Amino acid sequence: MFDPPEGEGFPDPFAGSEAAELDAKAVSAWFGERKVLDRVSLTMEAGQVTALIGPSGCGKSTFLRILNRMHEMVPTASLAGQVLLDGADIYDPGRRVTLARRNIGMVFQKANPFPAMSIYENTVAGLKLAGIKASRLEKDFLVEDSLRKASLWDEVKDRLHQPGGGLSGGQQQRLCIARSLAVSPRVLLMDEPCSALDPTSTRRVEETIASLRGLVTIVIVTHNMQQAARISDTCAFFLAAHNAPGAIVEHGPTDAMFQYPQDQRTSDYVNGRFG
Repeated sequence: MFDPPEGEGFPDPFAGSEAAELDAKAVSAWFGERKVLDRVSLTMEAGQVTALIGPSGCGKSTFLRILNRMHEMVPTASLAGQVLLDGADIYDPGRRVTLARRNIGMVFQKANPFPAMSIYENTVAGLKLAGIKASRLEKDFLVEDSLRKASLWDEVKDRLHQPGGGLSGGQQQRLCIARSLAVSPRVLLMDEPCSALDPTSTRRVEETIASLRGLVTIVIVTHNMQQAARISDTCAFFLAAHNAPGAIVEHGPTDAMFQYPQDQRTSDYVNGRFG
């Protein structure tokens, strides 16, 4: 862990904002009249990595977006149920959406750094959006600490003021992870963060996820079963059969899900026999 400047009193970004438990209770979702999720309940343990697996179109990404209130940005979208962050409902009418998204960050499938901003500016871009005021010294600390946590510091420390869009695809994705970490989230959601990356970049992102275990709760959508087995503590298998809305077939510890699945459909999917 990188230490703040001596005598400045600027705390570690994760101090006082430890990883939180995220608990979905009977979550259903619609786009217009079409129901896409049916009563999904899942507890995502604090500090652990939860992988959401299942075929395309079964509602995994929709569920992920519900976890930080992005689903409601779609004009025709609606939902029922609760999402609790350490017991507090993030959809409570009195709770600001910006606070929910500060506590529950998101990394998308395609890296989306701001191309006109430098690496430094990209890293701290979320502070303004979250309403966090910071001095230059505090920003300097956050930039180094966040880039270190994202396993990117050693590669970019000598070019922090060059455009973030000039980085490789894998580096851009880790820059987006650093940007999310700079606002001290308690949960980090990842929607297929490695799907567009080469094997080396994928390994670096997976190493970053492993280094964050315990510091932040991670929920990741992945279609790569080997990746899910490598990086996650628990798995949830989603399925939408015969045009029915998506639902969880089985969830539990990753080792048990892959070695001793309780449902034949889970066994077929994780062993590549699903079709």
